[in-house]
Amino acid sequence: MSTCLANGVSLFYELAGTGERLLSISGTGGDLRQKPGLAEGPLGRAFEVLSYDQRGLGRSSVPAWPYAMADFAADAAALLDALGWDDCLVIGLSFGGMVAQELAIRYPERVRRLVLACTSSGGAGGASFPLHELASLPPEERVTRQIGLLDTRWDAAWRRDHPEMVALMAGRMPARAGEPPEGLTNQLAARAQHDTTDRLGRIACPTLVCGGRFDGIAPPANSAQLADRIPGAQLALFDGGHGFFLQDRTAWPAIVAFLGEGAAA
Repeated sequence: MSTCLANGVSLFYELAGTGERLLSISGTGGDLRQKPGLAEGPLGRAFEVLSYDQRGLGRSSVPAWPYAMADFAADAAALLDALGWDDCLVIGLSFGGMVAQELAIRYPERVRRLVLACTSSGGAGGASFPLHELASLPPEERVTRQIGLLDTRWDAAWRRDHPEMVALMAGRMPARAGEPPEGLTNQLAARAQHDTTDRLGRIACPTLVCGGRFDGIAPPANSAQLADRIPGAQLALFDGGHGFFLQDRTAWPAIVAFLGEGAAA
């Protein structure tokens, strides 16, 4: 566990596992203090995983607003510089997938192989659900809406019949009273402006786009449009929602196999 100055931001990062180098870019509100992390699962058993708290989140610093998705990508590139990683495999989940798109477009030489999971291109290619619109809702209502978006099968009837699951999900998504933290507010504002639709053709590395069939945040149609616009991209949909990689046991093996092809090349 370490901290480094990257692109003018103090970024907290962790390295775990052995093997080919893999940069993992987290989703909205990602914080390495939330355990278990991706590096503690299948990825950490197959690769050397670099995970970090993005600007404004976790134990990284909160730079002055404004900034945009390009700044998040520049942070990632600067972190690779700081660690001496010329290039690597990259996986981005949800918001992290948006950052990974910008990274692969703006710094193509840094990304050897790319996984974009439960994410969207924005713009005409389809935007993920505007999570910033939930910030003003009362805490309990916000959690209920989030649960319904995570998996579209979890409607009111499902929530009534599975109170233990609702309690579990609510525990993983703290219902904070008042305004969200500054760093999260800034992240959501940058997310709302994300649009790579007209630049996806610049992604030159082998790419796997994957998502859940019941994702209400990044619907399957968004994954299909991403894969269609990225040259040679593969598309894989799994039996789950926004957290399909936790719901469908075939997801991680497929992702690891795709990334492993780059390691073997």
